[in-house]
Amino acid sequence: MDKLVNEGKRRRQRIVVGISGATGIIYGIRALQMLRELGIETHLVVSRAGEMTREYETPLSRGDLHGLADVVHPLADVGASIASGSYRTLGMLIAPCSVRTLAELASGVTSTLLTRAADVALKERRCLVMMVREAPLHAVHIRNMLTVTESGGIIHPPVPAFYAKPQCIADIVDHSVARALDCFGLDVRSLRRWGESPPDLPDNDDAEPTVAGGSNVYAWNG
Repeated sequence: MDKLVNEGKRRRQRIVVGISGATGIIYGIRALQMLRELGIETHLVVSRAGEMTREYETPLSRGDLHGLADVVHPLADVGASIASGSYRTLGMLIAPCSVRTLAELASGVTSTLLTRAADVALKERRCLVMMVREAPLHAVHIRNMLTVTESGGIIHPPVPAFYAKPQCIADIVDHSVARALDCFGLDVRSLRRWGESPPDLPDNDDAEPTVAGGSNVYAWNG
């Protein structure tokens, strides 16, 4: 029985989630929550600037954030499982992704476990999705995006999709995160897709989006 349990754990699909210091930590938070709902094992690594952003942008404590992941790796632990290509995962999502993190990946010189794990995804030809949060962009940012793309990464800025008729900020965030998870072949069933109605929600083509008074996307019920 123990052998079967261990084998089941070994076969569980995993995704590494990196949270770096760009604004928009809610994208990483919602990714962890959605992946848990999908039954995907999550390995979290947060940069120092990411922890600062958590304090600025959310009411969550460090423990609250870490509690959303199955495994949390210290930023300096370059000997962690996710630092090795032999540790099998579906890939890595960096949400949000700062331009510094982007630059490290473009240069191939990684200084933390976060960027090392991302580099592993690239070298192993796994899915690396980077929700880059910066505007406006200068030429170096754009060249770095091209370099990472040529290496197999996916630059996936959190761009709102207004055809989905979002009713609040939370809808906009969820759509962006769900589209990023699409890159891993994962289906978030509540995602409103062009030409489709969510299978478990009524068609709301006639609904008008609200500008104010929506739910608080940072509300914490833990």
